[in-house]
Amino acid sequence: MSDRYARQVLFYGIGEQGQKKLTEKTAGLVGCGALGCTSANLLVRSGLKCLKIIDRDYIEESNLQRQSLFDEEDISKNLPKAVAAQRKLQKVNSRVQIDAVVADINASNIEPLLENADIIIDGTDNFETRFLINDYCVKRGIPWIYGACIGSIGLAMNIVPSKTPCLRCMLDTIPLSGTIETCDTEGIIAPIASMIASIQVAEALKILTDNYETLSKGLLKIDLWRNEIKSLHTDDIREKSDCVTCKQHKYEFLTKDKYSITTSLCGRNSVQVLHPNGYKLDLKKLATRLERVGDITSNKFMLRIKIDKYELTVFPDGRAIITGTNDASVAKGLYAKYIGM
Repeated sequence: MSDRYARQVLFYGIGEQGQKKLTEKTAGLVGCGALGCTSANLLVRSGLKCLKIIDRDYIEESNLQRQSLFDEEDISKNLPKAVAAQRKLQKVNSRVQIDAVVADINASNIEPLLENADIIIDGTDNFETRFLINDYCVKRGIPWIYGACIGSIGLAMNIVPSKTPCLRCMLDTIPLSGTIETCDTEGIIAPIASMIASIQVAEALKILTDNYETLSKGLLKIDLWRNEIKSLHTDDIREKSDCVTCKQHKYEFLTKDKYSITTSLCGRNSVQVLHPNGYKLDLKKLATRLERVGDITSNKFMLRIKIDKYELTVFPDGRAIITGTNDASVAKGLYAKYIGM
């Protein structure tokens, strides 16, 4: 091993054999926000074989407070998060293969996007995507690590199929909209995101080096502002439940009809709209068609147009993020009017 990983190799829990295992492993990171940026940075520096970063969004000024891989220049270049993260991290460790995927992960694409992953790291901000990841991982027998944070509170939990409770064991259904706190209502401080992501990566390193006996057990809850750390034991939940996913082997969120066409984005006055049948866009042709409608900026990753009080950010895969409304029907109407259903 080179000097790059010397201090990690010296650590008794990894050693030369553990480092060799890392260089053969692929991690899938779903979401490159506050959790994802820290996770991606630590994983790439650890020396794994490949990191696949999947994120549907672009960088905004409000991200810079807590999303550590991005800067003001990325905003001026209209870069998607996955692409900006890849560019930064490739300079950190050129030996790691880093794949940037600008896409909304859903039932129609999750299998090809994550098929080679040895572990999945949760960097998402919504339960619909987490339930999708849970179905996929339980079905394929792939470990994944749940993470979430809001305000000063963070949660983390290992989910190892057939060995631990899955997310569906813990939470039978997706919480109703408006019943849970969000970054938009409660805010968030950067240190809690960094801490939870660091815990997620520590657990990932244990799994990727086959140190399963040292894994954290149960649901870890940390409140940095109140200096509280709690570990909620979950050992018997799987045995006592009749879980739809890991006991009945019904993978409802892997069916296309379970996934929404529209998604309200956390902490944003924005709605994402998917084309119902999948759709490939020529952004240059779209720019020509819309040039008389509003102010347009574009690159190969996205096209952005301002129309009245709304802003439409359109991606080559046919997705659009409509900013200026939280109303799904309004967003779908704008999509249909200017892009086409």
